[in-house]
Amino acid sequence: NKPSITPRHIQTTRLLCECELYMPNYDNDLEMKRVMQKFHDRTTQRFQEYDEKLQEKRQIYKDKCDKEIQKIILKDKLEKELNEKFAILQTDIHSDAIPTCICEKSLADKVEKNCLRCGGILGSAMPQLGLIGGSALYVAAVKSSVELGIKMGMQTAITSLNELWGLTRLINATVIEKFVTPTNYCNKTSIIEFLNKIYSNSCKTGANSSKLFCHTVSSRGVEALAKRGADIAEQAHSIGAEAASGKFAEMTSVSAIFSDPVVISAIVVVTIAVILLIIYLILRYRRK
Repeated sequence: NKPSITPRHIQTTRLLCECELYMPNYDNDLEMKRVMQKFHDRTTQRFQEYDEKLQEKRQIYKDKCDKEIQKIILKDKLEKELNEKFAILQTDIHSDAIPTCICEKSLADKVEKNCLRCGGILGSAMPQLGLIGGSALYVAAVKSSVELGIKMGMQTAITSLNELWGLTRLINATVIEKFVTPTNYCNKTSIIEFLNKIYSNSCKTGANSSKLFCHTVSSRGVEALAKRGADIAEQAHSIGAEAASGKFAEMTSVSAIFSDPVVISAIVVVTIAVILLIIYLILRYRRK
């Protein structure tokens, strides 16, 4: 048997499988962690600022477009009303329409003259009467629809706040009713600040910490509370706008317009004017 030969020196090489190839280089470097965290914070802040500016510009362009649309609608409406008014007031002057001197006037001449005078008065007064009636009806419809929209929006906001995580068990319902006003029922910032104030003042003590509202906010976080407040504001605004548009459509419908006393009076006056004009034309034709 040959004696085994063992090397006397220590091996300086390492196998590849013994190395940790995928170990991160900066896991334990505190300075690098701080740099990465700072970079992440700044990047997040930049994205938030960009998003806020983008939303602000979108709102500005939207308001500008809405104003331009309103101007176009108003311009078209005024042009239409003026064209109708000029069409009614336009008169045709003919050579045979010049009155001649008649010493003895017959009954037909007198009736013709009176019909012509009444028709002229009614014809000149009709555009103003229709314009006043239409304007009054439009103003009344806008006022009623806005009042109904605000009322429905406030009711929706109050009901949603009363049902929010047992909030009425923590505070009195009259506090919510006094808070909701026509100016803030759909304001997200006001509702969120109101809920945060209740949480800060009422839920920090040990006596109320077990309430459903306090427990829910503590477990889900104030972000969930803010999101819920924003949803309440959007819901109140949506329901109020829907109620207002429905009321406006109802008051400006055909049946509502023809049930208005001013419109009925205008129709009667137009009918009388047409009858007088027909009588005038018949008498004038018989004279010829």
